[in-house]
Amino acid sequence: MPEVEFGARKMFLMLFLMLGPIKILVPFVSITNNCDTRFRRRMARRAILFSAAALAIAGVLGRTMLENFEISLPVLSMTGGIILFLVALRTVLEQSASLPDTSTQPSRPSPDLRLALTPLAFPTIVTPYGIAAVIVFATLAGGRQAEGLTVTVIVLLILAMDWAAMIFAETILKWIGTSLQVLAVVLGVTQAALGLQIILHSLNMIAW
Repeated sequence: MPEVEFGARKMFLMLFLMLGPIKILVPFVSITNNCDTRFRRRMARRAILFSAAALAIAGVLGRTMLENFEISLPVLSMTGGIILFLVALRTVLEQSASLPDTSTQPSRPSPDLRLALTPLAFPTIVTPYGIAAVIVFATLAGGRQAEGLTVTVIVLLILAMDWAAMIFAETILKWIGTSLQVLAVVLGVTQAALGLQIILHSLNMIAW
């Protein structure tokens, strides 16, 4: 039977759309409106720590449950492809949504740091489909240390990008906000095609 093929590049592309920084910028600026730099850094740090803990717990528990049910690797691979395709399709269909002008938003009182847990960490950073993808990749890695380390490094890298995006959110939106929308659409189309390719490959493995 052919092997399941989820290289580091494919995993990064998939998880970037599901857990990456593009969708975080506007909510973070809205939540921390009129807050000082120190508060924003504390908010971003807490949100990333909550997100990392949630993904670690979900990956371990989800992998254990899937392994207990003895779900085959081709089925898991197809699950990853379907998740990727649906998320990418959603991104492409939402391309008409424009980024709001954060400079004209009304003033708000300083928010509580508890907002770092929800809605910032959940469900803005750690989306339900992001958790599902991490579970699938962790299960596909199995007991292979190298593959498991690859998944961990990719998730941590994306969370680091999320943190940097929150720290510089206002500057990013000011200078390249429209370009980010274009990038999201390009990534969405690419990943939708990649999701379909994975589904077809999984079907071939099942039929082998």
